[in-house]
Amino acid sequence: MAERPDTVADPAMAGQIDREVCNLAHRFVQKLDAHVRRVADELGLTPTQVVALRELSDPITARELANRMACEASNATFVLDRLEQQGLVERRPHPTDRRAKQIVLTPAGERRRADVLERLDAYSPLAALSRTQQTSLRDLLRALVT
Repeated sequence: MAERPDTVADPAMAGQIDREVCNLAHRFVQKLDAHVRRVADELGLTPTQVVALRELSDPITARELANRMACEASNATFVLDRLEQQGLVERRPHPTDRRAKQIVLTPAGERRRADVLERLDAYSPLAALSRTQQTSLRDLLRALVT
């Protein structure tokens, strides 16, 4: 197997880079998590409700929401039940799949989502990067997970 020209030749150096990337990624995820928790506390929501509202940009099924939230469908359903009790979402018949329901934001849910997005953007850990750097980071992460 041919080695990529930009691959680190020294195994010790490669291991050091791997450990440092893992450590930095972990610390960044912790910062993102703390940020979501702060927003949740400010708005009287749970962190998973904040994530769900962030991802509810258009009518989707609970399964699609679970995929966006990177969680099990049962977890997304639990969160949706709570959001529905709060009057933030409604379940409606799916227009093309009679077995499925679409999750739709209510007017109150749209307002709450706008609050969530505004607060998530306001002090985002990503704000330390330029838009170009944010795009590069997104592209690098996408390359690693796809």
